[in-house]
Amino acid sequence: MAEQRVFSDLDLTFAKHPVTKDVSKKIKDQAIIGAVRNLLLTKFYERPFNPTLGSNITQLLFEPVDFVTASILSKEISTTIQNYEPRVSINEIIVTPDNENQRYDVTLKFFIVNSVKPITIALFLNRLR
Repeated sequence: MAEQRVFSDLDLTFAKHPVTKDVSKKIKDQAIIGAVRNLLLTKFYERPFNPTLGSNITQLLFEPVDFVTASILSKEISTTIQNYEPRVSINEIIVTPDNENQRYDVTLKFFIVNSVKPITIALFLNRLR
């Protein structure tokens, strides 16, 4: 029987584990979801020693909130995940402009490699003023 990898990562809220009093960690699906979310919100040159890691998503948020920009955002999300997150296989990306709130509603559906359970992430992308 093949051994299945268990992915883990630090919980970036840096909450204390109730028993060990150490920094909590995320495991399995939650680790991948956190990694994807952080990757999408990372700008180029934001990470020391790895300036090419990231995306142009935050820059696109200053463009008009319309379906053209939503299409570009969808392509940017897809490209970023394909280039930097090999543990994920994208199933569907839905980017919907929300003119009233000046943001984009993003639904990202993907599979973790070697898993049959689909994962769905809902994000709200808006520019910070």
